[in-house]
Amino acid sequence: QVQLVESGGGLVQPGGSLRLSCVASGSGFGLYAMTWYRQPPGDQRELVARITAVGNSYYADSVKGRFTISRDNTKNTVYLQMNDLQPEDTAVYFCYTFRGCEYWGQGTQVTVSS
Repeated sequence: QVQLVESGGGLVQPGGSLRLSCVASGSGFGLYAMTWYRQPPGDQRELVARITAVGNSYYADSVKGRFTISRDNTKNTVYLQMNDLQPEDTAVYFCYTFRGCEYWGQGTQVTVSS
């Protein structure tokens, strides 16, 4: 069983920055890819960024050049640095991993508004 706990969301003005964190319980964190998804209001959940066990990263086109995913295996933590935030980035952000089955965090709200 794996528990994922996100933090770092909040209200930010357009052009601002936030850093999300996701802490995973248990052992073996460094062996698995970690992914950030988001779900905008009234819309479907979408992949934002993924980082593999060896540190290779992938980004959705909509966030390339603005968001950076990273991980600290000593802290069982994956981060999402979000810069130049725009209103269309408003969503609940979820942390996800797959270890034989899917594990999701509870989500953290990010609101970008002036």
